[in-house]
Amino acid sequence: MTKKGKIYVIFAAILFGGYAIYKIIAFASATPKDFETARLRGADISQEIVSISTQIKDELLVVNELDKNWNYSGALEKVIGVAKRTEEMRAKAVELSAELQIMTSALPKLGGEEAKQAVVESVSNRLALLSRLINYSDYTYQLVSVLREKFAGTWHSQAEVSQLVDKINAEVTAVNSFNQSAMAAMARFDKLK
Repeated sequence: MTKKGKIYVIFAAILFGGYAIYKIIAFASATPKDFETARLRGADISQEIVSISTQIKDELLVVNELDKNWNYSGALEKVIGVAKRTEEMRAKAVELSAELQIMTSALPKLGGEEAKQAVVESVSNRLALLSRLINYSDYTYQLVSVLREKFAGTWHSQAEVSQLVDKINAEVTAVNSFNQSAMAAMARFDKLK
């Protein structure tokens, strides 16, 4: 190769190397603003869901006791309040799903495969949380129905009420667990980005 050819190759290598370094640095530090905003909103919304579900769990203990003491009107009144809180959670779930969509759409723009994997894990846990909220809502409406029927004089065993309360409480525990896993995944993302 001639001296001129060597200079050309070295110049091209320097340009290519500089461009590659620029892209690596720019790509590694480029966490899209929409992703960051959605991530923070999603974490806040998830925490609100967990908070509401914990309050409902406590209220359901009261419902179960009222039912055991044959106070169906008190239990029904309390469970109607629970159903309203469940509606609040559903609204929060819709908000959370919108934030998850933004996070998912920003995924290709994030740097590092491990960081992307942490985001996918977090989003997956939040989706599982949403899935459990669907079960939770269904069991809550079943409980409202059973207590209304008991109040109207239709016989339902106390075990039926207890089983529904236990199912709801299991869903609350699952929601809390998925939220903790999602938060851990995002903490891992922060270390990797």
